[in-house]
Amino acid sequence: MLSHSLTMPMDRKRSRETFRKLNRQLDKLARKPTAENVHGFRTSSRRVEAMLEELGSNPGRNHKKLLKLLSRLRKRAGRVRDLDAQIGALRSLKIPQEPARRAQLMRMLIEERTRREKKLVGTFDSETVAEIRKRLKREANRMKSREQTDVLALARRRVSQLAADNGPITEKTLHQYRIVGKRARYLAELAGKDSAAAKFIAQLKRMQDVLGDWHDWLQLTARAEKLFGSLPGSPLVAALRNVTRAKFRQAVHALMETRAALGSKKPSLVEPRGGAGQRLFVRPIASTPAVA
Repeated sequence: MLSHSLTMPMDRKRSRETFRKLNRQLDKLARKPTAENVHGFRTSSRRVEAMLEELGSNPGRNHKKLLKLLSRLRKRAGRVRDLDAQIGALRSLKIPQEPARRAQLMRMLIEERTRREKKLVGTFDSETVAEIRKRLKREANRMKSREQTDVLALARRRVSQLAADNGPITEKTLHQYRIVGKRARYLAELAGKDSAAAKFIAQLKRMQDVLGDWHDWLQLTARAEKLFGSLPGSPLVAALRNVTRAKFRQAVHALMETRAALGSKKPSLVEPRGGAGQRLFVRPIASTPAVA
């Protein structure tokens, strides 16, 4: 079980570096919207958004306007990033059947990625970037008043609120943990070099990686079903569904391990009922200890 007894106030250097990193990512993405730069901006903006929303005191006009700007740009970057992940997943799928349909699906993904990239680039005009920089500087200065906040305790509370749900694990549960897990991790990172925070962050990152992988395959499968759904017995769609089903089970196990490691639940056996990516019912394993 992960535990801590001392408060973990926000590290000033880590806080300021979070703002500076987003400034650098603004430059990189405005110059060249590569997959790496899109992902870098998206992650940096999420970190700043989490900080502002969780730690911002008495939010004023600048605070609200900055969050609105970042949310709009991050969502556009997220659509591009999602397509990059789906293209990578499809390339990794090794099946000999239906090469024409697979090529058709790949073309659709690449064409949509090109369209989304153009929209994203159009959003990053010099005026918008300058406004974001100005507002970031103001919020960075205001954040000094929250440096004594116990960011690790706050991050733990965010995760424990989800863990209180004793119901069966569904796709909705996994989506909630994907979102809240990211925010909690970004908050914990503000604690700086602390061993308790490092363990907490590592556990959440392991969970995020598995849940994110499942979500990418889920989106890819949904696109294939929409494109080829009217064609019965498609080996390509069947293969995608099989992979997504396996990724779903892995995601459920990763979530349960995280709950156990954070001291909220013991690992459980998963007994699937129904189709892929639907609803899994869990029953506890009484003899399994929590992960250290």
